[in-house]
Amino acid sequence: MTKNLLEVKLNQKINNQGGKIMSKPIVATTSLAGCFGCHMSLLDIDDRILELIELVDFNKSPIDDIKEFTQMCDIGLIEGGCCNSENVHVLKDFRKNCKILVSVGECAIMGGLPAMRNNIPIKECLEEAYLNGPSTKDANPEGILPNDEELPIILDKVYPCHEIVKIDYYLPGCPPTADLIWNALVALVTGDEMKLPYEVIKFD
Repeated sequence: MTKNLLEVKLNQKINNQGGKIMSKPIVATTSLAGCFGCHMSLLDIDDRILELIELVDFNKSPIDDIKEFTQMCDIGLIEGGCCNSENVHVLKDFRKNCKILVSVGECAIMGGLPAMRNNIPIKECLEEAYLNGPSTKDANPEGILPNDEELPIILDKVYPCHEIVKIDYYLPGCPPTADLIWNALVALVTGDEMKLPYEVIKFD
């Protein structure tokens, strides 16, 4: 979608609002229990990032390094599922501060690769990571497990986002393609119907 076409669509939306000039929508993003690949895919929209910053402002996000919400946001993009108490806290904070919440990628939608531990007891996971693993069994003779009170509590399993809060939209993929993320953002911002051609969502 070209910048001129975006301008036309935004002007149409302004006209539909009775000619009232809209403030730019506010977007927030975060990465929970994921690999940050979905944020990399967002950056892969390449030079369209220049069009995006004409369309929206970013609030709390790794993209602009804003750590806390400073205002209510229109769209929240969530990468990753919930594997610990901090993930749950951040997700609930996004639900509270975002009008629309989007699960981006397989980890947010179904737990993804981190959820491979869901059939393994937590005790066994911790012992493998800190006591019996090939890189730790000879390096931790006292058998110490991390227990600082500031560390987030590990959950019994990795939860997809929709099992914690209400999610409004889902963008599948590992990661979703840059075109899919771009199309979704443009549709949400302009109020246009989202186009999902096969080439955007195929996984073969």
